[in-house]
Amino acid sequence: MPARSYDVVVVGGGTAGCFAAATVARAGLDVALLERKPEEDGGNIACGDAIKGKSTFPDIIDLDYLREESFTNENIRRAVFENPKGDDIEIPFGERSGSIVDRKRYGEVLLEEAARAGAEVQYGTVVADVVQSDDGRVTGVTATRRGSVEEYAADVVVDAAGSLSVLQDRTDLSETTFDTNVRYSQFCSAYREIVETPDPVDFADAIVFKPTAELGYLWYFPRTETEVNVGLGFQMNKPPVKLVAELRRDLRNRPEFRNATVRDKLGAALPTRRPYDSAIAPGFVAVGDAAAHVNPCTGGGIPGAAKAGHWAGQEAIEAIADGDVSEAALWGYNHRVQTDFGKRFAAMDLFNIWAGTYDVDAITDIISSLPGQPLAEALATEGTTSMSLPLKLKTAVGTFGHWRTLLELKRVNDLASRLKGIYDDYPDSPDGFDAWVDRRDGLMEELYELTGAEPKY
Repeated sequence: MPARSYDVVVVGGGTAGCFAAATVARAGLDVALLERKPEEDGGNIACGDAIKGKSTFPDIIDLDYLREESFTNENIRRAVFENPKGDDIEIPFGERSGSIVDRKRYGEVLLEEAARAGAEVQYGTVVADVVQSDDGRVTGVTATRRGSVEEYAADVVVDAAGSLSVLQDRTDLSETTFDTNVRYSQFCSAYREIVETPDPVDFADAIVFKPTAELGYLWYFPRTETEVNVGLGFQMNKPPVKLVAELRRDLRNRPEFRNATVRDKLGAALPTRRPYDSAIAPGFVAVGDAAAHVNPCTGGGIPGAAKAGHWAGQEAIEAIADGDVSEAALWGYNHRVQTDFGKRFAAMDLFNIWAGTYDVDAITDIISSLPGQPLAEALATEGTTSMSLPLKLKTAVGTFGHWRTLLELKRVNDLASRLKGIYDDYPDSPDGFDAWVDRRDGLMEELYELTGAEPKY
């Protein structure tokens, strides 16, 4: 059977894949979006469901429709860190507010919008292999659909197939800049349930976190006053955690969840590492979880995936128009990612590495002594933080007994600031890539020497 031919083939119908497909289709190019799930399950992905709001998304789909259909709680005003050893830490959002979405309906709307933009969405299509030319360029994929194997040819293939993408296993990337320094220990295993409570919870305006074993955390994110996304995860460089048992244990100790009903269960693997140094190869671009576009401290990846998918689509459009889909032609995608959210996530990863050298009790003690807002900035917003002199003095008194550790943390913060500067200097072309990697790796060596951590990469 002859191959189906497209300008772009997108593998995976999550956030990144849908934004990539919609972007390409809006430009009038032929694009196929291959989704392995059947249509009735499309959009159902394990996720914490918390986002900042639709303003963080590229304006390539009907964002008002997305909000109306899938945003179930737009009144998230604070974050709560539950301290097993003392008083909880509350972090107000100030003028900003967050939202919780119905992740399945959110995903369905994205798939609808990709199709409305002109993408050919094919459900129940399981990609098994990648097609490459003799010179190494990716020219398409093969997939099983309705019991038969079909080939999809394309000028550019977008890998949006998630953290366990088979495409990268099947592609010869040895002669490219594509980041192959990826190991299972750089990921986390996560599990979540959607739970309906008999009565409204008292944290309907908050996202709630609680530390757990092996540098993981439990979360409670209220979709509505009586429907809560509850879940937890642990990092795979630590001993395994029995996720379901750990979650059940915590739920039993919370009176608001007595007689609650579980509506849905789902698990997933998520990257808890910095974004790929390069996520392109000739004719090939990786986006979203498939390129580790995820906050390595919280697992949040929706905004980054939306941006990355959109940028990948834009770069593919330009490259196809120029008749050149080489690494150099697609390099602008790498530059946009690394100088935007990539630098923040890379900075946050330093805190993740540092925290991995302590047990959960020590980390809890330290966090309990730190002011909430600077902590939020370091782990969620900027990847670095600063404090005024009065706040420093107050912190010094409150953290007596942890001064040596806090000095180490301060030095990690300084390294994070320097690292962001290095990412600001991400090269404009592949020619400067090796020198940039050497410069960044030199800073990582300083981190490992400071913390005593095992090299992560």
